[in-house]
Amino acid sequence: MFTTLNEKFEKIVSSLKGKAIISENDLDVTLREIRIALLEADVALNVVKSFIENIKLNILGKEVLKSIHPDQMIIKLVQDELVKVLGSNNEPIKFSNTGLTKILFCGLQGSGKTTTVAKLANYIKKNSKKKILLVSADIYRPAAQDQLKILSNQIDVNFLDNQNANSIKELILNALKNAAKQLYDILMIDTAGRQVIDDNMMNELRLISKLLEPQETILVADSLTGQDAANIAKKFHEAISITSTILTRIDGDGRGGAALSIKSITGAPIKFIGTGEKIDQLESFHPERIANRILGMGDIVSLVEKASENINKADMENLANKISKGNFDLEDFSKQLKQMNKMGGVTGIMSMLPGISKAQKLMANNNISDDLVKRQIAIISSMTK
Repeated sequence: MFTTLNEKFEKIVSSLKGKAIISENDLDVTLREIRIALLEADVALNVVKSFIENIKLNILGKEVLKSIHPDQMIIKLVQDELVKVLGSNNEPIKFSNTGLTKILFCGLQGSGKTTTVAKLANYIKKNSKKKILLVSADIYRPAAQDQLKILSNQIDVNFLDNQNANSIKELILNALKNAAKQLYDILMIDTAGRQVIDDNMMNELRLISKLLEPQETILVADSLTGQDAANIAKKFHEAISITSTILTRIDGDGRGGAALSIKSITGAPIKFIGTGEKIDQLESFHPERIANRILGMGDIVSLVEKASENINKADMENLANKISKGNFDLEDFSKQLKQMNKMGGVTGIMSMLPGISKAQKLMANNNISDDLVKRQIAIISSMTK
């Protein structure tokens, strides 16, 4: 989703590179281009204003224009400010040191909230031995309880059926009672979404939050809504004090405004991003890595992490032996393509490599895409041995 912003920032960065002297006029032009790039990416106006002011203050305050490498200093200051706006550090989920950890989810209808509950449960389960209970407090949307139940079965996590509850208060108290009785470590509550923020919805959320007293109150926001996501987050924060945010549909063609606005407006850090529809497509949010991607510096650390998660070491060693002996065949080629898909496909891998935007354009012009890879796999699978 940062492709457009990345392209604009790469142009700005390349125009500065190699300059021995940068005049104040050059600086004004650069800052104007940065401002336009951020506004076109649908970043909130007050965030853009603060971003530009802070960079200008640092550049003039540190006498960057008179330094040995002014271009590098300015790029570094822009990178630092991007990291600051995105949230400075990756912050983990807060778990209770003793007793039950309660996590409350909220958000508008259609933001992918219910799926995100299951994604986070799956993420925690994979990275710890905690016993998790999922509960749906959505008593309005048809089959909302069934959806979370099906997802909980997919990830092998327990689900509490509350379809017979007469009220939200009864449902929450019942969930707390069951979680305590069965000695669960984590209780995750999904709530009802709405098309618009209304008083009834907020009053219900306030009641749930008061009864639950959660360690984490997570807003699930659709990144495709741009700076509107930040305005929505602000309203939720005013009602029930949001502690963190999960951005969904980060793989879409949105302009990045939500990610760059939401932390500054609410003060609540982005902790995870949804990178696709599948249950395992949830990643920790690392502000520094995202800032590097926006500036065209790539994200090699995330690429290595994806590779270590998805590639079997023994298979790789076996493949290396086959290649060294000249025995690499179509079956091996198919396995390589499938592993690449697991890591996010051609598009996903390319987005993490530094200075790759020109290559991405060439690939697009030559119709090299994830669909082409899938066709290659289908062709090989249709063959006999």
